[in-house]
Order: sequence, then structure tokens, then C-alpha cells
Amino acid sequence: MARGHQKIQSQKKNAEKQAKMKKQQGHDQKSAAGKALIYQCVVCKTQMPDPKTYKQHFESKHPKAPMPEEIKNVAA
Repeated sequence: MARGHQKIQSQKKNAEKQAKMKKQQGHDQKSAAGKALIYQCVVCKTQMPDPKTYKQHFESKHPKAPMPEEIKNVAA
């Protein structure tokens, strides 16, 4: 077991390592989530991950607008 000064140094080193890993991980998740959002609503520009979600969004949020061709034949 480390004691005294050695223990403090070890704790500081571990804290820096954990902070670096947390910072790195946050950016990766954010960029991955952005890449997963493929479809974009033509009316409100909201992004969705798949055509089924896009169609549900369009039917609920824009019922009076004409449905885009890309989602007309998607089963909801």
C-alpha cells in the first residue's frame, strides 16, 4: 500500500487520467449521435435516425403538409 506523498501523487495521476478519458468519450458519443441522424424533415429541419420515425414525426407534426416521396411507402 502506498502512503503519504506517493499516495497523493497516485491519486492526482488517476484523477487526470479519468478526466482525460471522460473528455475524450464525450466527443465520441456526440459525433456518433450526429452521424446516426440521417433523415431531415423538409418542413422543420429536425433530424431523425430512420424513415419510420421520420414518417411518424411528419404525420403528427405536419398533418396538413404534403408528405415527401421518400416516406410515402414506409410502413409506420
